[in-house]
Amino acid sequence: MHDTGEPGEGHNSIPKGWLLFFFGVIVWLVWYIVSFTPAISGWSFYKGFEEKMAKSVPAATGDAGTPDRYIGQAAAIDEGKAVYAESCAACHKADATGGIGPDLTAALKYGSTPKDIFESIAKGRPNGMPPFQQQIGNDRIYKLVAYLESLKK
Repeated sequence: MHDTGEPGEGHNSIPKGWLLFFFGVIVWLVWYIVSFTPAISGWSFYKGFEEKMAKSVPAATGDAGTPDRYIGQAAAIDEGKAVYAESCAACHKADATGGIGPDLTAALKYGSTPKDIFESIAKGRPNGMPPFQQQIGNDRIYKLVAYLESLKK
């Protein structure tokens, strides 16, 4: 029929090692997809990261309290002034009359109560005000609120 007498490849089989490698890669690929596809396994890098961040927030934010707890205390106001100088003066000027950010000695867009000021500093506001709760912590924000309240009087 087609016997030409030349050596042919028709009856050679793939080496067993290569066949084992081929099927091993397929099995590994299926395992990888099942293990690391969030829709299938529920695993997510972001979920793990958010859980770690949620666990670290209480340690980074300091103790619980109210934003008006240091108002009128000279030592806390001085410390708040130092926090203001290092974290806020670049945008709100050294005298808090506003630069890139708004004037902090006047009525504020998101409220001027100590609670509103704390919320603005801790969580940030749209269009430019970043959150500072993780960087400086609640206690230092309370002292910063006391300093800002002292500027209004």
